Amino acid sequence: MRHSPGHVIWGKKNMAALMHNTNLTAKQDCILEPLCFPEHLCGSAPLASSSDGHPVTCSLCSDSFPASEKDQLLKHMVLYHKLVIADVKLIADFPRYMLYWKKRFTEQPITDFCSVIKTNSEGPVEQQEHYFLLCDALPEDRILRELLQQRRLEGVLDQQQKERDDTTFHRACMFCNEEFTGNRSSLLNHMAKEHSFSIGLPDNIFFCSEFLDTLECKLENMQCLYCEKIFRDKTTLKDHMRKKQHRRINARNHEYDRFYVINYLELGKTWEEVQSEDDRELFEDEDDDWSDWQAHPVYAVCLFCEQQAETMEKIYTHMEETHEFDLHKLKTDLSLKFYQQVKLVNYIRHELHQCRCYCCQEKFETKEELVQHLVNTGHVMQLPEISHWDQPQYYFPTYENDALLTALSDSESESEGPNPSSEVPVIAEDISNLKVIKQTSVLNKLFKDRAAVKDSN
Repeated sequence: MRHSPGHVIWGKKNMAALMHNTNLTAKQDCILEPLCFPEHLCGSAPLASSSDGHPVTCSLCSDSFPASEKDQLLKHMVLYHKLVIADVKLIADFPRYMLYWKKRFTEQPITDFCSVIKTNSEGPVEQQEHYFLLCDALPEDRILRELLQQRRLEGVLDQQQKERDDTTFHRACMFCNEEFTGNRSSLLNHMAKEHSFSIGLPDNIFFCSEFLDTLECKLENMQCLYCEKIFRDKTTLKDHMRKKQHRRINARNHEYDRFYVINYLELGKTWEEVQSEDDRELFEDEDDDWSDWQAHPVYAVCLFCEQQAETMEKIYTHMEETHEFDLHKLKTDLSLKFYQQVKLVNYIRHELHQCRCYCCQEKFETKEELVQHLVNTGHVMQLPEISHWDQPQYYFPTYENDALLTALSDSESESEGPNPSSEVPVIAEDISNLKVIKQTSVLNKLFKDRAAVKDSN
């Protein structure tokens, strides 16, 4: 997307710019970011920020929100100011980011900094809306994000150095209650050696006391630190962690990310991403050996229930047999192109998430009641007017990990039949007696006739 003052008509090329950042829907059903299916959901705890705890003020008005209610502020800006901030989760210090742009928006028009996106561009003028996109495509925004990231990293490294030099540390082991005084490394090394429990090298950790408080709180609540199951008493929990070798933390629990320095090193990258890059560098000179590679299956989820399947054929069959919904038939009957299929799937996902019939718009208390209504009324294969769902806002995925979207295909490419010429048999020339062929070839007569014409001229 070219970032300059002016209007941008929403289309295929710039649709991807916001695909994973925001979901602009009707005001009454605003979804700020794509949802995730529960089976793939992994929460993420915010990393430490120098402005945590302070209210965050809107960049375009005086309204403020607690730092813990950032989503409410984002919703406020979309609904009341039509302002969308891209990649919010990658902003190191969101309150300071907002303060900076609050000042800049008072100095210059918002169109000097933001791309203007016109929604419903093919509809009536009164139904068109203009949204403003603020993203790091603007050099000033990119520099600001990098500066905030650099300042946060400096603060993290200062805190890390203080804890490394601290000799007043005093704490008891969470497993055997032995007390340790001096440097934190003595306790961490003790737990690793005596209890086979390691949370990493001491130099890679900061806010160590808060980290240990978090772990001890889980143990007090009879929760395993690895599988995070709850047990009835400490004895059962202890036996479980010992027998299952669960004396370690769950690396996929992003609640712990803020305690590791590596998560602050590169903008928008977690320790897993940084580690994977390091691994690639280690093996880049080695021969590629894919013999033991195993692909992780991508599960597609049914539009109407929680059923999931490894292949698209299975999920299509399930929806057709269980819910009498045939997506292929709709695509054929309506001659849907690729992006229309995307919008249709996202529209149905959105309406079902809102417990609303996508045909008659009737609302229900639960999704189960809605699905039963679709069956009883025969609305499963009935869609509203195409203008109702063929709207730009449904370019955005309702669920960002919706594998069903990856299986869609362009009807135009599928409708192309085999090349007719490919069915014409080609008979090879017989070259068993090449000399005879040359003497009897019709080309000889043509060349002789042509030569005779030239001589006569």
